[in-house]
Amino acid sequence: MTAFPVLSDKHALEDGTQLAPRFDTNGLITCVTTDAETGELLMVAHMNADALGRSIETGEAWYWSRSRQQLWHKGDTSGQVQTIVEMRIDCDQDALWLKVNVAGDGGCCHTGRCSCFYRAKPLRAGAEAPLIRLCAGARGSVCWSPPKPGHFSRCCMGRDELAG
Repeated sequence: MTAFPVLSDKHALEDGTQLAPRFDTNGLITCVTTDAETGELLMVAHMNADALGRSIETGEAWYWSRSRQQLWHKGDTSGQVQTIVEMRIDCDQDALWLKVNVAGDGGCCHTGRCSCFYRAKPLRAGAEAPLIRLCAGARGSVCWSPPKPGHFSRCCMGRDELAG
């Protein structure tokens, strides 16, 4: 297992240049993963020290599967390998952000969608409404892209298109 330093000095932790991830009581750190080209949120997962070390060493995303209790090299079985373009750590070093390029069919979610975040919760006056499905599900299906009303994209195609 990869060992990372523990910094007790708040200034060193927040302003220093040494990576000293603050893993939770289960030995995990939260990892937000986005598409390096589009900025789209793909998934949120967790890493233990070994997964983080392997991600740094290989330049590919490794996670810790909480359900299977094992290391998970994203794309090993699906072909959706995530090549890390940039890795960031937040101010108090308890969360990671990966910007990745996704191989294979460009998918990310185990449901077959490009992103694990394919439903939106209506707020305020619409709060009683059910979740809004932004993506029907099948790879290549038309999905609504929230930033611009009426703007659509093809799931897992890597570019936005107007629905026609």
